[in-house]
Amino acid sequence: MTLDLLRLKAERVARGLTQDELAARLGWKRPKYAKRENGIVAIGADELALIVDALGLEKKEMYIFFTHDVDNRERKITA
Repeated sequence: MTLDLLRLKAERVARGLTQDELAARLGWKRPKYAKRENGIVAIGADELALIVDALGLEKKEMYIFFTHDVDNRERKITA
């Protein structure tokens, strides 16, 4: 599984939050949050749990931020 950073940004934007505002909710500075949202720094499980809370989601909804990668061997390639 892969963390879907575009979904993370979409959820933030859907709630009308800037990176600054979400970072403030987390007790972080904007650059710390921005590096994670932009994939420069990996988001740890504990950080993701904090972000989910700051977005007002329940922990059980955390799955929405993950995608399932399909191995190339499993992809149907059409010519």
